[in-house]
Amino acid sequence: MRLSRLRVTLSIIASLLVLSSFPCRSQEKVKFPIAASSKTLGYGPLWVAWKHGFFDQQGLDAQVILLRGTPPSVQALVAGSVYVGGATPDAVMDVSERGIDLVMVVGLINGLSHAIMGGKNYKRYEDLRGATIGGQSLTSGITFPLKQVLKSKGLEYPRDYKLVNVGGTADLFAALSSGQIAAAPLAIPLNFAAEEAGFNVIGWYRDVLPNYQLTAMTVRRSWAEANRPLLIRFVKGMVLAMRWVFENKEPAIDFLTKEMKLKPAHARKGWEYYTANRIWYPDSDINTEGVKTLIQIYGEQGQLKGPLPSPARYVDQSYLKDALKELGNR
Repeated sequence: MRLSRLRVTLSIIASLLVLSSFPCRSQEKVKFPIAASSKTLGYGPLWVAWKHGFFDQQGLDAQVILLRGTPPSVQALVAGSVYVGGATPDAVMDVSERGIDLVMVVGLINGLSHAIMGGKNYKRYEDLRGATIGGQSLTSGITFPLKQVLKSKGLEYPRDYKLVNVGGTADLFAALSSGQIAAAPLAIPLNFAAEEAGFNVIGWYRDVLPNYQLTAMTVRRSWAEANRPLLIRFVKGMVLAMRWVFENKEPAIDFLTKEMKLKPAHARKGWEYYTANRIWYPDSDINTEGVKTLIQIYGEQGQLKGPLPSPARYVDQSYLKDALKELGNR
């Protein structure tokens, strides 16, 4: 039923926006649907671009549609219901290897800020043996690196633990708080709230995977080639928003506090962590070394045939390069 409702929703969106891909007359804004797979701190710059008028400055009537997870975001891209979608590279690689022409064009969350948080009786990785762990998907998104982290600690899936698809970050925290799951990966700054509530930090993703691209703004390559000027306008909006986040600490923290419904102290810690550790990049680049990490993992799993490809197979930053030129940079 959920899948059927999602398809109906995407169909309606596509019908309403079918005319928006044509060039607009002067003064008119182009409707520009964007899929977001979650509304968390990491996605903050996308909401800044939307709510602070950076897309508007580029003549885009942006519509950010929250679809809760990478799979529906990818489905919306494939269906043509959105022009750009936030997606994890593992999902992009998976569908690309099956002949679907998705490509990542702008970096959003260029590293891992997740801590594996355990319930009161779960303090070490070994305590998770036989436990049920929550995720946002059973295969992609934050669950993909979770399996790699646990594997490095001697825990194999599904032999040593169970995974359940709980939902978004807030849902994971709620399930952890109610005792429905033993542990869950929570990103900064929600992990701070979990610590304050008495939950245990079992370990950090970054300790096992220090270089990793988590989320990139993704498009269908065929659509991008046919709508290059329009996509460059979107990219310029993202770059300007990201720069604003870096250059305006206090207003950015205030915006993130209100829009993401965070405690001010948590938003501050989050902003400081994401900027200092380059989880966000000031010019919205993609962490190509982080993409290489995913390619290596996929190769080890036998999901890629032949020699391992370069990130260029899944990444095209030519749109970013052109956007930066138009903005007067490199």
